[in-house]
Amino acid sequence: MGSLPWIGFIVLVVLLLALDLGVLNRKPHAMSTREAMRWTALWVLLAIIWNVGLGFMYEQRVLGVGDQLGSALTGRQAALQFFSAYVVEESLSVDNLFVMAMVFRFFAVPDAYQHRVLFFGILGALIFRGIFIGAGITFIALFTWAIYVFGALLLYTALRMLLSKEGGTDLDTNPLVRAVRRFFPVTSHYHGNQFFVRLEGKRTATPLCLALVLIEGSDIVFAVDSVPAVFGVTSDPFIAFTSNVFAILGLRSLYFTLTAAMSSFHYIKLSLVCVLAFVGAKMLLTHYLPISTPFSLGVIVLLLGIGVGASLLVKPKLNVTHARNTTTDEAEPNKLG
Repeated sequence: MGSLPWIGFIVLVVLLLALDLGVLNRKPHAMSTREAMRWTALWVLLAIIWNVGLGFMYEQRVLGVGDQLGSALTGRQAALQFFSAYVVEESLSVDNLFVMAMVFRFFAVPDAYQHRVLFFGILGALIFRGIFIGAGITFIALFTWAIYVFGALLLYTALRMLLSKEGGTDLDTNPLVRAVRRFFPVTSHYHGNQFFVRLEGKRTATPLCLALVLIEGSDIVFAVDSVPAVFGVTSDPFIAFTSNVFAILGLRSLYFTLTAAMSSFHYIKLSLVCVLAFVGAKMLLTHYLPISTPFSLGVIVLLLGIGVGASLLVKPKLNVTHARNTTTDEAEPNKLG
């Protein structure tokens, strides 16, 4: 495959991001659940349209797409791999949403500014995913046993997620927060949607900057888990990258769509553990008991469906009320005064 498909896709993503922040969401505002649902539906629709176009490109070898593999994929195979990778990445992103909610809650980030933080956080995530996918594909191409390393990593991640305990976290002691404090003074109040302001002649970070740094850091950590999971679905770098990008692009609106209902998905974590364990086992068995993409997709959707269904049918013992944050500039973050 030549560079033209990559360049064209990156230009498309840049245009979508510019349209999002520069035109449609230029003014800071609290995104309502209805607006978030519309955006989520739009991003899913764009992913579906891209999936159809991707299948056509692989079938017709448009611009040489698909020619980089020894055993070339058909259009149907490419479309199934993209959709499977997209579902895996989108489902694993749900766990990232809980971290985002924790960060926003800890720093009392006003609703009107959360979209800006997520935008730049996801922009950074796109760059790191591209680096990780490129490095991972190269690693697998050079060392055939690398697939077993990624499979074992996913099984370890599933076990770690299963054994992790829910609870409050003092983000003030996070190494990333302490690193920012070492280089910049941090104001205790928000200054609009700015990450840095100049106070008394000094460049000063705002709590919004701390929230962005933590979200960027969490994106890198989650990439270590999700990128190997995508390799369990496809070894095609173009499919792996584009599926990751579309899943991440819809993450902001998905956050605002699910933010009020996050506490209700109390069984989704177990579903994610099962998905990671299944994909990890699939990678370990890839040379002994190959599992087809349609079967993998069916298992993943079934596991996620069971988690969502159980969450909706079995009510939690404690009802957590979602509290909307203030949208004023005087909102004071937790423990920053």
